[in-house]
Amino acid sequence: WRGPEPLLLSAPRPGETPAHLGGTTLFGDNVEDEWFIVYLLREITREFPGLAARIDDNDGEFLLIEAADFLPKWLNPENSDNRVFFYKGELHIIPLSENQEQEYDLSAASLTISQALTLLSSHSEEFLAAEPIRKAVYKRISGYPEKIQASFHRAHCYLPAGIVAVLRQRPSLVAAAVQAFYLRDPVDLRACRSFQTFPPDERVMTVVTFTKCLYAQLVQQKFVPDRRSGYMLPPPSHPQYKAYELGMKLAHGFEILCSKCSKLSPDSKRNVLSGPLWERFLSSLKEKNYFKGEMEGSAKYSELLHMAEDYFQQSVTKPESSVEVSPGDEILTLLQTTTIDLKEFEREAACLPPEDGE
Repeated sequence: WRGPEPLLLSAPRPGETPAHLGGTTLFGDNVEDEWFIVYLLREITREFPGLAARIDDNDGEFLLIEAADFLPKWLNPENSDNRVFFYKGELHIIPLSENQEQEYDLSAASLTISQALTLLSSHSEEFLAAEPIRKAVYKRISGYPEKIQASFHRAHCYLPAGIVAVLRQRPSLVAAAVQAFYLRDPVDLRACRSFQTFPPDERVMTVVTFTKCLYAQLVQQKFVPDRRSGYMLPPPSHPQYKAYELGMKLAHGFEILCSKCSKLSPDSKRNVLSGPLWERFLSSLKEKNYFKGEMEGSAKYSELLHMAEDYFQQSVTKPESSVEVSPGDEILTLLQTTTIDLKEFEREAACLPPEDGE
């Protein structure tokens, strides 16, 4: 971005926000994930000096809450909106104007994003947050990026081979599966009576990487599987009881996600993939060498085509979130396009690395 004003990284505010990149995160019980995002935003604005970033949560301007002991008296929740930014790697607070005749009029209690960015680009040095405020916030995000590794927990899990294959492709899906299990309700558990997607008959031992928070959410839940599910556990004295139990809980999470996915009828699928929009999309994929020189009709070509069709269907049937695919849909797509090599998984299970300590 080389315009006169910084580009915004932010949660969007309808109607008043200029060009920006934005996002929303459900951080659940893990507040540390929220501070990791703060760290990332700070680093992005340091790396790209044309960007400004703002962030808030359900408590509002939580960066100010962290530095509450050092804030100026004029700053309060009513007038802090659109005044707190990361810019060029530093925390900035746009003040109220003491003199309304200054070249920039800050007398209004609230600023629009556009006004704030204009001010930030021309007066950023003046708006640098006081050192005690910056120190309080920076202390909260100190230790990254090394702290990322410290937040992981690797544990052995006895899982259906399909889930092992899915996690090889998308390790981050473990978070959605843990959340689905953790927040389950009786309706969710109906899908776990029959286990249509992940039956327990082909399970292997594997290592799954959680965050410490996700691992704790899973391991602390008291849960007895439905007898009809086929997920029987060995006695608690069994040396691998914990791996069986963890795998059983995680499998329930994956099954719940798949039971909630949008199932398109074959007719609606054919309609979506027969129009000019699909043809244009397919041609652009070919131009960009998406098929990597594979012959039309080959197994690899068909696999890539199937993935493109699934992505396109999601985009057309859910235009309000054109690139956001539900975890269940993503899991089912990966199952259809990934080869499950049970023998290879079993070979790997024979020499797994050790688990992390409790």
